[in-house]
Amino acid sequence: MWILVFFDLPTETKKDRKNYAEFRKKLLKDGFNMFQFSIYTRHCPSAENAEVHIQRVKKSLPAYGSVGILCITDKQFGSIELFYGKKSSPLPAPSMQLELF
Repeated sequence: MWILVFFDLPTETKKDRKNYAEFRKKLLKDGFNMFQFSIYTRHCPSAENAEVHIQRVKKSLPAYGSVGILCITDKQFGSIELFYGKKSSPLPAPSMQLELF
């Protein structure tokens, strides 16, 4: 499973920028990687594990702005076509994570 977090947060005031930075840092601390500006992804080995990380994101939601969370399968994520300019580009290798059983 892949979790995608999309967000559009206000940055007009110093407090808004601080809230934006704190939310972003919490995502990074929880193992998310920046896919594009304001889009972060995280790979999870199961739906149960994904739910744990979704709950963490929900607990750190800022007071203002909009945040979307989407879960997709490995197969769906693998079908993404990325384009830089007019040329297609292969997907970057997924980040390695340690799994303990």
